[in-house]
Amino acid sequence: MHPAADINLIAAIIFGVALIHTFAAKSFERLAHKSKRHAGLFHLLGEIEVVFGLWAFVLIGAMAVVVGGQEALEYAETRHYTEPLFVFVIMVIAASRPVLETVKGLVNVLAKALPIRTAVARVWLCLSLVPLIGSLITEPAAMTLAALMLAPMVFRDNMPEWKKYAALGVLFVNISIGGTLTSFAAPPVLMVASTWQWDSSFMLLTFGWKAALAVFINATVVTFLMRTHLTDGAAGTGEQKPMSVTVAACHLLALAGVVIFAHHPVVFIAIFLLFLGFTKAYAPYQHPLILKEALLVGFFLAGLVVLGGMQQWWLQPIVSSLGDTALFFAALGLTAVTDNAALTYLGSLVEGMSDQAKYMLMAGAVAGGGLTVIANAPNPAGVALLRSGFRYGAVSILGLLAGAILPTIVAAGMFLLF
Repeated sequence: MHPAADINLIAAIIFGVALIHTFAAKSFERLAHKSKRHAGLFHLLGEIEVVFGLWAFVLIGAMAVVVGGQEALEYAETRHYTEPLFVFVIMVIAASRPVLETVKGLVNVLAKALPIRTAVARVWLCLSLVPLIGSLITEPAAMTLAALMLAPMVFRDNMPEWKKYAALGVLFVNISIGGTLTSFAAPPVLMVASTWQWDSSFMLLTFGWKAALAVFINATVVTFLMRTHLTDGAAGTGEQKPMSVTVAACHLLALAGVVIFAHHPVVFIAIFLLFLGFTKAYAPYQHPLILKEALLVGFFLAGLVVLGGMQQWWLQPIVSSLGDTALFFAALGLTAVTDNAALTYLGSLVEGMSDQAKYMLMAGAVAGGGLTVIANAPNPAGVALLRSGFRYGAVSILGLLAGAILPTIVAAGMFLLF
């Protein structure tokens, strides 16, 4: 067999092993709690955010052996790491106290205006309004904000475990479809927007309103299920220095700048460095930045870029050979085992794809974006910020899948029936 064919097969096998590792992550966490001698190793292997970065190193090592060290380095260096860098930066800024308090304030005002109990309204808004805001501030930022606000209200000890997974599934699905109201906020849409000439008006009229309906249905059902476990004191405000309007405005300006220059890492990293200096200068208005969590998520996504870049040889023939309806369900399923942005990007390379086929590919890709951790780029951020609220401090991949199935069906139904 030719070395190129060899490495393609090896890359597919390593990718499969990485997928199996994500499903086994919680088992490693259980072993870490039982083992004293090797607890550190098992904790490392149980970190979902480490999985794809770890196996990306294995892939590069295998490439060095099969096709040569220079070729392996060239492959790693020619990958596009803009998305992992962007997610790292946007997570840190969105989770900063001034931004978080601003969005919390908006949610609290709206919650008090709704004709239902305030605690229930807060959760409903975090699962509906915040994902839809992702169409403006990008999906990773929306995921970060929603996760941080939901953590003390939903992902805590007195909430039954199955309801936590139901909420997590709804959050992931709603974030995935909630970014489709514009052409720049959802990673799978960004991959094709310029190639297929889809602007924000097109996205809103073709996908956005259907996504919004699904978001509201999903949020309403899961909030109703959790209502008896939600208390008005669950949000937690803490005792900190009152927020300065000027400081909050500067943080929001930094967030907006990063969103505007999301495709220009030189610019958004420069903004981020200024942001870090600003937080140091105005430390009394800050709480610790989530640098560790954001770095782990960036590492996960960078690993997915490296591993996913070698899967085109078997994914693209599937995308290009199916009829419209079959393409929808194939995209829905494939999204669970590969990043949905990578899937739509492969679709953009297919010549002569009909408008209906393009619609079906995108609809399936975003509808399935909550099924697994790797299905949508913001999902690792949600896992990193919420896993401590689950048993053993780890998210079960099967639990996430179970929690996401019904909201995925709702989203798929909206895109297929209307």
